[in-house]
Amino acid sequence: MPISKTLCYSILLILTTSCSKNDTTTTTTSSTTTVTTNNTVPAVYNKIYGATSITNDGTYITIKTKDLPDHKSAYYATSNALYEAYTGTTFGGFTFQKNPNSILEQSGTIKIPVNPKVDPAHTATPLGPIGIALNGVLFFNQYAGPSQPLTNEIVSFDKYYGHPQQSGMYHYHVEPLYLTTTKTTKSGLLGFLLDGFPVYGPQEEDGTLVTNSMLDVYHGHTHKTMDYSSGIYHYHFTAEAPYLNGNGFYGTPGTISQ
Repeated sequence: MPISKTLCYSILLILTTSCSKNDTTTTTTSSTTTVTTNNTVPAVYNKIYGATSITNDGTYITIKTKDLPDHKSAYYATSNALYEAYTGTTFGGFTFQKNPNSILEQSGTIKIPVNPKVDPAHTATPLGPIGIALNGVLFFNQYAGPSQPLTNEIVSFDKYYGHPQQSGMYHYHVEPLYLTTTKTTKSGLLGFLLDGFPVYGPQEEDGTLVTNSMLDVYHGHTHKTMDYSSGIYHYHFTAEAPYLNGNGFYGTPGTISQ
């Protein structure tokens, strides 16, 4: 008995569907075929609640942020609901002295490796952004300028230990106090550096205070954490310089663009 055209088309459709992969969407037109691959974003990155978007292309996690802190600051415009005048103390017990800058919305795109690996070159961290916190705020390194320590800048850190630079880019050089006291804990995950390795607070999970002597020259070490049961290299904030990162990235850094 001859097979109808309708039956042939149905068999062809079934075969085509059964051969497709779960993570691939194929769209066919009369002249071109477009293949789009969608990779699941690992759950740990979804803890970055301040991002405007987070995607995974299989090689890099791409995080977009407006870099606007979700906590009050004396650096917001007085018309902003998050503005709060402040005259108290800041990091290190210094009396707060406001710098002349104000928080301005940014448009940052950060790409970090999905599978971070140690890099023998240990590239030096640049001035400017070196990572991102869970609230979408950027991390900076231990310098105020080329080989200039933070000594004179620390007084300008606001109530939650952040401040904006000249273009309005708000950032943390030291422990992001709002995260460690309100959003998570002193031992919790706080974000990631550009090399993809995670950043944790100034305490271990058992409450032990982390000191520089417990860390390597890149300001990290390897062991299990609540987010990585098999263990991973990770950075810690400490109360002592270099605060977050030492002699360069432990792994190969991704990129940041604006």
